[in-house]
This record gives sequence, structure tokens and C-alpha cells, in this order.
Amino acid sequence: MEDCHSLLCGALKMIQPAAGEGLRVNVDTVLLAHFSRPKRGEKILEIGCAHGAVSLILAKRGFPVTGIDIQPHLIALAKKNAALNGLEAEFISADIREYKKIAAAQSFDRIVVNPPYDEAERSRPSPKEPVSAAMHGACCRLEDIIAASHYLLKNRGRLDLVMRGDRIGELFALLDRYKTPPKLIRCVHPRPGERASVALVEAVRSGSHGLIIEPPLFITDASGAETPELKEAYIIEEGR
Repeated sequence: MEDCHSLLCGALKMIQPAAGEGLRVNVDTVLLAHFSRPKRGEKILEIGCAHGAVSLILAKRGFPVTGIDIQPHLIALAKKNAALNGLEAEFISADIREYKKIAAAQSFDRIVVNPPYDEAERSRPSPKEPVSAAMHGACCRLEDIIAASHYLLKNRGRLDLVMRGDRIGELFALLDRYKTPPKLIRCVHPRPGERASVALVEAVRSGSHGLIIEPPLFITDASGAETPELKEAYIIEEGR
């Protein structure tokens, strides 16, 4: 059963998918939206938008966004969430593997994506198809997303994504292969002294090599309390 949650200190209301019908908003969702730094006038695409959380956070900040997802029931939910919050965002059901049908080459200034963290052949997919698509790459591989991003981004356009820590090497190899080198990375750690669980990465289509490593982001401090950096991500600043 779908339910409605208040998110980001009440700034957004979000109808979330029923259990097994899609992933719900989690900390990676919020951190990715906060990490992305669009400029005024940029045309933004979210790949794998699900029920619209990242797209609508960016829309709430004042940026025009198009979200695509292969699962029509999640696109319907994203449209409901846009209406619920009085926000303008375009949501389209599409298969990213057929990216040439989605838009002309170099149509977007920025792409935002939270890719599946696993590949179908390297993991045990969930029996729930919507979860398998979101988590295990049942509908697309990481390479499909990078190839599509290279096609759809303008030269010097930016790709913002969050990826599991142990796949960063694979991600960087693909970004280099598709001439969209990483330019900025911020590792996210559950707490001090623990390995990074995920990393936030910004890459630039046809950019030069040269990587900026930002200070790490800790979810909690040594005592288990949420850090100021995490709390900051849950505050929406319009125009940021």
C-alpha cells in the first residue's frame, strides 16, 4: 500500500511505493540531490527517477527537470508527487538503453542518476521485479547509463551520481572509456573510522583529467549522533 511521507524537514510530501513495488527515499537519495549543483538555466535529466524524489528536490530548488524511468507505475507516482507539491517536472516512461529515442544528442546540461548498485549477473536479484530493476541492474547495466549520459549530455555537461564504494574503480574506468572523466568525488562514511559506503561523483563530458577529492562526509559522529554535514543535506535552499 502506498503511503505519504513528509521529507526534508517538511519541505516535500512524497507518496512512496508500496513494499516490493520500488525503492523508497533513503539517505543516498538526499545526498545525491544535495551534491548536485546546477546553474540557472541548465536543462537537467534524471535517469531512473523512480517516484521522483531527486527530480522534485531539484525542482523545489527552482530547476527544470525531466525524469525518466522504465517502470510506468513509478512514473505515474512521480507525476502524483509533482502535483501534490505543486511543482513542475516532466516524467516520462522510457528505457535508457534506447537513449537515442529519448532525446537528440547533447540535449542536456546535467544528468543526475542513482544507478543500480549491482549487476544482474553478479548478484542475486530480488524476486520483486521493481526492486530487481532498481537494485540489481535487471533493466540496464552501469555501462548502459554511462553510454547514454555521454550521448545525451552537451559538451562540458555534467554527470552527477552516487555509487557503492567498491564499484568506484569500475565506474571511473567506464567514465574514462566514454570520455566523461570524473572531476569531483566525495566519499560518504557511516561514521569515522569506517570505510566509505558510497561515493558522490561529478564527471564532465569531454572534460580534461584532474580530480578534486572533497573532504569526507560522515553520516554520524563517533557517538552515533547525526553530523552537521548530513543535516545540511536535508535542508532545501532554493536556487542552490
